[in-house]
Amino acid sequence: MKIGIFGGSFNPPHKMHKKIAIELIKKHYVDKVIFVPTGSKYKYKNNLLSDNVRFKMLKLMCEDNNLEVSNYELKDQVVYTYETLDYFKNKYKDDEIYFICGTDNLSYLDKWERGEYILSNHKLLVIKRNTDDINTLLEKYKDYKNNIIVTEIDENEISSTKIREMIYNNKRVNDYLDDNIYSYIKENNLYREMI
Repeated sequence: MKIGIFGGSFNPPHKMHKKIAIELIKKHYVDKVIFVPTGSKYKYKNNLLSDNVRFKMLKLMCEDNNLEVSNYELKDQVVYTYETLDYFKNKYKDDEIYFICGTDNLSYLDKWERGEYILSNHKLLVIKRNTDDINTLLEKYKDYKNNIIVTEIDENEISSTKIREMIYNNKRVNDYLDDNIYSYIKENNLYREMI
């Protein structure tokens, strides 16, 4: 089995996250996708909702379609991506593990904690962002080209940041969120106090 590991803050998880995962499965890049939300101890993310709330929203989004959610990074200390990928590689010894990332993340992955280790030891499924030049990135990482697979999946530019701003400003966000996630956000009055 081919398993995609999709990390991120998912604050909130939106339709583009789900679309990417489903497209990767439909186009046979992977057989299932596991979403791995970043823990709130991660120092580069501000305004994260609690681990439990983001995990709950992901569970709502992943009720079908070979999508799963893991709480592996939701700990009292920072868990780095290389640790997460090693964990899943060890857990699913007979399967192939792929790290799903956008070209925006790939552009500075060598600066991540043990980034060169990730590039050397793990396979990457890369989603093209509109603004990034994939050929430049492939040249930058030519030593790792056997581990980098550029997917034929397009991503639009909607972001969780933009959605939070829209909720904060009482703008309509129904088009960007699954109905059950939108209802959960409304019922729990989320994103009303922060951008």
